Amino acid sequence: MFNQLFKQPYAIKRYLNAPLLEDRLSYLTYRAEQGAPRSTLQKLAGIQITAIKYLGFKDNNRIVTIKELEISAKRWARYEIKRCWFRNISYSWCESSFLRETKNWFKFLGRIEIPKESLPAQATEFFDYMRNENGLSEATITNRYYMFKKLLNLIKDDLNEFLAHLTAERLDKTLIQMFQEDTYSRRTIQLFSSDLRSFFRYAEYRGWCKSGIADSIRAPRVYKHETLPSGPSWDDVQRLLKTAESNSPVDIRDRAILLLLVVYGLRNGEVKKLRFDDIDWDNKIIHIRRSKQGPTQKFPLVHTVGQALVRYIKEARPQCSAHREIFLTRYAPFHPLSTVYAIVKNRWKTFNIAIKHHGPHSLRHACATRLINQGMSIKTIADQLGHRNLDTTSIYAKVDLTRLREVARFNMGGIS
Repeated sequence: MFNQLFKQPYAIKRYLNAPLLEDRLSYLTYRAEQGAPRSTLQKLAGIQITAIKYLGFKDNNRIVTIKELEISAKRWARYEIKRCWFRNISYSWCESSFLRETKNWFKFLGRIEIPKESLPAQATEFFDYMRNENGLSEATITNRYYMFKKLLNLIKDDLNEFLAHLTAERLDKTLIQMFQEDTYSRRTIQLFSSDLRSFFRYAEYRGWCKSGIADSIRAPRVYKHETLPSGPSWDDVQRLLKTAESNSPVDIRDRAILLLLVVYGLRNGEVKKLRFDDIDWDNKIIHIRRSKQGPTQKFPLVHTVGQALVRYIKEARPQCSAHREIFLTRYAPFHPLSTVYAIVKNRWKTFNIAIKHHGPHSLRHACATRLINQGMSIKTIADQLGHRNLDTTSIYAKVDLTRLREVARFNMGGIS
């Protein structure tokens, strides 16, 4: 490995004689298999022996802490700024780069102590109750977890103490402070309030707080037509797809992603999680693992979508066998996409259209509205979108402007 990375004999000897040779080589080999270029591997090799020096490694089985790596990263950044004074690099970039690479290396070795985020016992019990008794999806539980963390950050007392002396007035003041810290829509506040009401109802049942607390939570009223889906027109969707018709690797990848969102109305997470095993090429079937629903759904693999996926896999997908997810990052180290939100949003930026949302959900709305306009039943559309509740899907019927125009043109005869 080092003979391939370096030419100078003294450099090769230095890396071969440094401690943790096997641990260093195994990680460099792993990164090389991911497609990391030679320059990245050279940088990693240097960071490895620097980290060993700064951390004073004497025991090959030693566990490092995040705090140790942070101190080492600051030391490295100071050194690099002085050594490379003629280059336009920042202290923060050097620090974050060293910390990121060393954390990834020691995680790979399984020798890093990552402190687990601890939640109060009441919160842990509540989340277990939602998971095991209510059967809620992990996506829903995660959303409630972030809401609960916001609440905990505002509570100065121990949660047990807070609940024991909680009054409706105190909770009301806490929630007002919570919602004023960020700019939330009324709909978001309504959802937060519903989640909190669920927790405090459980807390009352367990005797952690006084009764009546849950019922005291008042959410803002959201009118029936206030949250109509704000999606683009089908003509705008076609224009969006045309922006990804070139032969560039980015456009080839983005076109496959856009078609999945447009044709199947997938969510962001459902596109990210799509794997090679989810596509049955012989029978032309695509399997979708829903973000908010357990069972996997099967759909026919539309020819246009299949063509776009095949082209991406053959022409634009990095040669990386370490991941079975279809969509990977463009540059090494290759890994599955963390989100497709930016891909859609950046392409919408070139259009001057009045839509509220510019991410993947805008195309999900467009898909649903088009299916309504084509005469599909609410049940059929709910199945395609992965909705368990038909009320969630029926909202798209409100924006079926084509049907409304037909009603407006209908001749009511002599009825007065």
